[in-house]
Amino acid sequence: MRIGQASKASGVSAKMIRHYEAIGLVPGADRRENDYRDYSPADIHRLQFIRRARDLGFPIERIRVLLRLWSDEGRSNAEVKAIALEHVRELELKAAHLREMAATLQHLASACDASGRPECPIIRGLEDGIEMAAP
Repeated sequence: MRIGQASKASGVSAKMIRHYEAIGLVPGADRRENDYRDYSPADIHRLQFIRRARDLGFPIERIRVLLRLWSDEGRSNAEVKAIALEHVRELELKAAHLREMAATLQHLASACDASGRPECPIIRGLEDGIEMAAP
C-alpha cells in the first residue's frame, strides 16, 4: 500500500512516516516500479506500535529499545517492565511539575481583580520571576 493508505491504516501521518524512515525507526519501504513507497502489513503493524508508544509519551530512543525488544522473542519481560516503570516515574514528575505551574498561575490569576487598570499581578509575576506555588 502507498504512503497515504499506510498513514490512514496506522494512524501515523505521512510526514511522520517519512521522518521515522529518515531516522531509522522504521526501515525504508520497498519501492514500486513507479517509485512509490509500498508498505506491507508488517510495516503497518510496526507503525501502529510506534504510534501507540508515542501516544503514551515514550521518547524516540526508548521506542527504539522497545522495538528491538518487541522483535526479540528471547526478550526479558523484566527489561520491558523496567522501561515502562521508568517512563511512569518520569510522567509522574512531569505531572507534578504541571500541577505546580497550574497552582502558580492560579495564584497569580486570583491576585488579579481584572478591574481594567494597567496594574497586573500576573504581568508583575512574570516580570519579577515567579516563585512556584506549592501544589
